[in-house]
Amino acid sequence: MVGDIIAVVLCYLIGSISFSIVIAKWVKGIDIRQHGSGNAGATNTLRILGKGPGIVVFLLDIAKGIAAIYVGHVLSNNEWIPVLCGIAVIIGHNWPIWFRFKGGKGIATAVGVLASLALVPALCAGIVAIGCIVLTRYVSLGSLLFAAFTPIFIILFDYSLPLLSGALVICAFAFIRHKTNIVKLIQGTENKLGAKKGA
Repeated sequence: MVGDIIAVVLCYLIGSISFSIVIAKWVKGIDIRQHGSGNAGATNTLRILGKGPGIVVFLLDIAKGIAAIYVGHVLSNNEWIPVLCGIAVIIGHNWPIWFRFKGGKGIATAVGVLASLALVPALCAGIVAIGCIVLTRYVSLGSLLFAAFTPIFIILFDYSLPLLSGALVICAFAFIRHKTNIVKLIQGTENKLGAKKGA
């Protein structure tokens, strides 16, 4: 039980390492949350700092998710703990204790978590998401489709209840964090990938 609690808390702390904030401060001396969309994530890093830093942040955020699932498996034999560790690392990313609880939206970290827990469903959902982004250039819409389709594919491929439960929680987080994006998508004012600021 103590090991389980340590694993979940440790993963929250890992998630709280906001690479977008750290890299933006290091590369340009700015707080990324005060620029662009105000989000501490890979997409805003891409828009503000360029492709290189954006890709680095994206990969490091995915790595956080993978690391959390690894920690869960190493520190516990309970099948629910890796799932809870995955949820904890996303909570840390979204509400980081190191950065006044103002972080990102958790999609890249969710990719690492879900791919580690349920690779085939995550890959299938990822294909849907990437296809959507290529066709529409709306990263937010692709992110929401990834979050929504992963639990659907988990059901179709008959994965376990803990994995389905975790995927549904992660999906709920994604929609909560993207509520302003959803409004903009409905209004037709959402930013497109590659569009210049103000376009």
